Amino acid sequence: MSNLIPETVPHHVAIIPDGNRRYAKGLGKEPWYGHEVGAKNTEILIKKAHQLGIRELTFWGSSLENLKKRPLDETRALLRIYETYFQELASNVDIHENQVRVRFIGRWREQFPDSLKQILIGIEEATKDYQEYGLNFLLAYNNDNNMLKTVNTLTKQFGSNNKKIKKEDIKGALMTHELPEVDYLIRTGGDPHLSAGFMMWDVANAELFFSEALYPAFDEKAFEEAILEYGTRARRQGS
Repeated sequence: MSNLIPETVPHHVAIIPDGNRRYAKGLGKEPWYGHEVGAKNTEILIKKAHQLGIRELTFWGSSLENLKKRPLDETRALLRIYETYFQELASNVDIHENQVRVRFIGRWREQFPDSLKQILIGIEEATKDYQEYGLNFLLAYNNDNNMLKTVNTLTKQFGSNNKKIKKEDIKGALMTHELPEVDYLIRTGGDPHLSAGFMMWDVANAELFFSEALYPAFDEKAFEEAILEYGTRARRQGS
């Protein structure tokens, strides 16, 4: 890390890993090949994030649409990849040595098979008291669904009185209520946009970085270069 200054490293980095399917298509392979390579790349980026001093790291693993609208064979393959990858994560020594709290956020409890749910629940339970680092996976997650849930929760809570809703109340009702605000949002795949209002409340003041690289090709060098660029930006937050 030749030019990285610790004070310029973002505390919370969120990644939208776009491009797995296009990566596989470019090689003449089935879509799930891209998901497999993407999962391996995620392992690499998690290690790199720790080396760079990033304290909180969030990946968008899948949206509700990913699970409901894509071909059944691809969905089954994706769930199989999740099961393999998260089973390996459950036994990862680094997670425990580095005191990494792992969270799974979204409607995965409604969407995933029992075998996979038990793996995720086990990881959350085993790491729930860790406080040094945070590693978060958004699974079966859409922010429009998240915001609707939040509005309904607050309506029930405040609808019968005249108490004003505060920012803290909104944050507290979100699926992501335990996460700090996002400092740096990275999207791969060469398509510079957000999706389904991704973490809308939490990225309000985030710096944005769009990479042309498809996610499986967004390697640790590209990741470090993105973090270096963050350090060159002056965060004004509306001033």
